Amino acid sequence: MQTPQEKFPQLCCEQIKLLTGGKKLAYIGTYGCQQNVSDSEKLRGLLIEAGYEPTDDDSAADIVVINTCSVREHAEAKVFGIIGALSHKKKRQPDCVIAVCGCMTEREGAKQKLRASYPQVDIVFGPSELQRFPEYLYRHLSERERVFSAHTYAAAERPEIHEGLPAARDKSVSAFVSVMYGCDNFCSYCVVPYVRGRERSREPEAVLREVRGLAEAGYRDITLLGQNVNSYGKGLPDAVTFPELLRRVNEIPGDFRVRFMTSHPKDADGELFSAMAECDKVAACLHLPFQSGSTRVLEAMNRRYTREQYLEKVTAAREKIPGLVLTSDVIVGFPGETEADFEETLSLIEQVRFDALFTFIYSPRPGAPSYLTKATDAPETIQARFDRLLAAQNRISEELHAGYIGKTVRVLIDKEVGGAEYPFEGRTEGNRLVRCKTGEPGQFRDVTVGGATRWSLFE
Repeated sequence: MQTPQEKFPQLCCEQIKLLTGGKKLAYIGTYGCQQNVSDSEKLRGLLIEAGYEPTDDDSAADIVVINTCSVREHAEAKVFGIIGALSHKKKRQPDCVIAVCGCMTEREGAKQKLRASYPQVDIVFGPSELQRFPEYLYRHLSERERVFSAHTYAAAERPEIHEGLPAARDKSVSAFVSVMYGCDNFCSYCVVPYVRGRERSREPEAVLREVRGLAEAGYRDITLLGQNVNSYGKGLPDAVTFPELLRRVNEIPGDFRVRFMTSHPKDADGELFSAMAECDKVAACLHLPFQSGSTRVLEAMNRRYTREQYLEKVTAAREKIPGLVLTSDVIVGFPGETEADFEETLSLIEQVRFDALFTFIYSPRPGAPSYLTKATDAPETIQARFDRLLAAQNRISEELHAGYIGKTVRVLIDKEVGGAEYPFEGRTEGNRLVRCKTGEPGQFRDVTVGGATRWSLFE
């Protein structure tokens, strides 16, 4: 039985279908993290219920939705460029609806800019308002006025979680499942708590129901999402920790594997590592962002762990989880970072030997505590350090990949890419890309690795 909060979006979708007559095309452009991908799947599901058919051709679409990211300045600038270009489409097709959502819209400055400088934008709403999208769209279509959500996050706000929204995923073998939303960590460089709100967890049964449905539908690689999954369960009536959730997911019947991201080092502990080791469906793959190898910089970032504590966690995880694939995030050029601090980051990379790194130059974000703090060194100095870091990690990745040659790995074939020698691609348990000679999307294969580069393995 549907709850009132589940019925309201559906009723609005039915009204939209009556207004438009159906047979309309919808395009969604998604920028940013996996959580944005998951959000876009729900937006696509709502549009389908409203009578729209998804399309990959934005020029043909009757509605264009741009789901935005605000984590880095470059991402925001790129999105504004894309939205700006849509003015030409609006002139050619005045009845086309242009909606902008996602993290960027929760920044008051960005919202004001959209209102004042981008008249082609018809609807703006934030990431905690997905369930109101049909309402906003109906209002715009029926009243022919711009609809800008007035919502902005209060410092301690924990928006309500709305279950029951339809999700239209692609037909691949992988799927994302959000287990929680928001963040309570307030790292000094990050705007996530200000654009996605404070932490709140979904009820475990809702998560398990969704995973069960995906497994039954044939999805073989399921990633549990949260800004800090290790905080899962806080505030729920019945306390369920994330390791306990992993164990419950692992009991669901089916031939699938489970990943999760992201873990915060301050909260990742032996209980998590034990659950990973015990659960046969949970991949031996851990994304554990360290951000800096300098304890002094980590303190300025408000990360709440030291270099030594991070290294202890890595050691503990590797002791409990044989064959663990470890990936991480790192920021170069944080305000106050010195050459000595950067050398500590380099030495941590050499000591840990990550399988892969997601590397970033510090990007000041309006609203983050570090925003007004200037970088210590010139941009060219920071870029030179960044290049040194990339060179070190590329060498390590290449060396680690070379170690796979001659070994047999279990690969989930996820797509057919064509090509004479390697027409299929898949992923190992550790998320390493493998180019395969034979396969079938959705099937697991044991593949003997015959070659490797820093980016991928070859059958």
